[in-house]
Amino acid sequence: MARALIIGGSLGGLFAGLLLRQAGWDVTVFERSTGDLASRGVGIGTHVEMFEIMRRLGIVVDESIGQSFASRFCLDRDGTVIARLPFDKTLTSWTLLYRALRRLLPDACYRAGMQLEDIVQHEGGVTAIFADGSKVEGDLLIGADGLYSTVRARAVPGLAPTYAGYVGWRGVIDELAVPPAGRGEMFESYAFYLPPREMVLAYLQPGADDDLRPGRRRMNWLWYHPVHANELADMCTDATGRHHLAIPPPLIRAEVIAAFRDTACAILPPQFVALIEATPAPFFQPIFDLDSPRLVAGRVALIGDAASVARPHVGAGVTKAAMNAAWLTDALKAAPDDRAAALAAYEARARAFDSALVARARYIGAYLESPPRKGLPPDPVTLMQAIGVALREIPELAGQLD
Repeated sequence: MARALIIGGSLGGLFAGLLLRQAGWDVTVFERSTGDLASRGVGIGTHVEMFEIMRRLGIVVDESIGQSFASRFCLDRDGTVIARLPFDKTLTSWTLLYRALRRLLPDACYRAGMQLEDIVQHEGGVTAIFADGSKVEGDLLIGADGLYSTVRARAVPGLAPTYAGYVGWRGVIDELAVPPAGRGEMFESYAFYLPPREMVLAYLQPGADDDLRPGRRRMNWLWYHPVHANELADMCTDATGRHHLAIPPPLIRAEVIAAFRDTACAILPPQFVALIEATPAPFFQPIFDLDSPRLVAGRVALIGDAASVARPHVGAGVTKAAMNAAWLTDALKAAPDDRAAALAAYEARARAFDSALVARARYIGAYLESPPRKGLPPDPVTLMQAIGVALREIPELAGQLD
């Protein structure tokens, strides 16, 4: 039985592990964290392509999978609704999807606390070397270890994501803790605020224990805000003076959060100000992207953000990881006796889609960059129509899905 070593135990790694097990592979997923990944509570967008892959794994996809919306609206600075559009979309939480996938993978196939240090490829296979000194042999190694992928750095040196010129401040609030100003229509629709150089949105998502009952849900908000690289370096420096590429939320300095709250109060509509003021620990993520020319190196294949990084504006990051995992599995099944040909087929398909997705997300987010770049017109209706659209309705992506 062929053996796959999957580095990264988040959603992409779980999709890959489950699909390959289903195809008859011996699989082990290695996750560097020892904490509970299910504690990550942020909201994510969904697409029918992801649901199809979940059904392929035997996961029931019904109304319990997330919060469905039929409309979206955009606010003016004073909180007045200035645009309204229909919206047929389901939004969910990272935690719900993680739990649905993780419960299907036997504990014996999942090893936490395993930090990859190096990869050695040889004629007989590939060896993963971990920080504890252990070495594990496999026939194939899959990098599903995200934006700052160690697998990518070892297998394809020189490839690294580039800062886009803005950050995403975000937070999650229990529904009952949302102040009156942040309720009402904010609970019924996908809400936007889209002035020049800013993009703010909010929506309900499943609550603790994946609960979608009124009163048990959570409100997820996200603010894309331009930040110069020099300022970002200071924001990513903790109280001890240590600089982080992506600073852990508990280490964000109090003065950075205070300055963020002051800016929000000065420029955002009252509905969003209410949400931000009610969030006990807002945090930020620098926005990066990477249009990678290579997704395969010998016996190593990259998927998800380890492969290519698209900005979040298409809402397809998890969907891309799921499709990458499915395309890799299908290619290996189609050419069981020629692994090199299988990996080349995977790379050709995934590379074309990933590149088109990266380009689409850059086009939407260009006006947020510092300085702004020509792209999608920063008009509220135009932006709302572009954000969250079905993948098959985007011409440059639709052709990659057949």
